[in-house]
Amino acid sequence: MNRRYSSKVNGKKGGRPTYEKVKNMTFKDVELIILTPNQYGTLLEKYGYKLLMQALMILENWFRTSPEGEKYIGKNNYAHFRSDGWVINEAKHSL
Repeated sequence: MNRRYSSKVNGKKGGRPTYEKVKNMTFKDVELIILTPNQYGTLLEKYGYKLLMQALMILENWFRTSPEGEKYIGKNNYAHFRSDGWVINEAKHSL
């Protein structure tokens, strides 16, 4: 195969394939959290609905009140939901 061949399937000049953009989830009470449907499903299986919704509300509140949280607005927030992270620990203590 010619490596200089360019197509949408192979990406530019045989590089990475191009993928369609994944749509992000929208939540009822949460506006600033960005998760893909696949990430949301993984978190839902891992933590359950009640704990996940509480964690989403805690992170949303942190984004709105903390100047440190402003730099994460508009970016994917999946990394905030680690099992040993502060968001999940706060959600566990508040339930």
